[in-house]
Amino acid sequence: MLTMSYLVALAFLAIIASLGAALFFMLRGGQAEAPDKSKRMARALAMRVGFSVLLFVCMLVSWKMGWVHPTGIAAGQ
Repeated sequence: MLTMSYLVALAFLAIIASLGAALFFMLRGGQAEAPDKSKRMARALAMRVGFSVLLFVCMLVSWKMGWVHPTGIAAGQ
């Protein structure tokens, strides 16, 4: 399905964006804001994990519903 590929691409972009946000908060300078920086970095990484799990569940449900089909080398070849 064409919309499914858009959903997967959007999920990958969200994963990359949250990983970039975590990197930004980790590298941002200043010791005065260290506790806040740590919280924001942890939240961004937690969002990345959540997006990854959501993408996996969506792909599993799509496969079970028959919306996507596995491709590649057939088993035993």
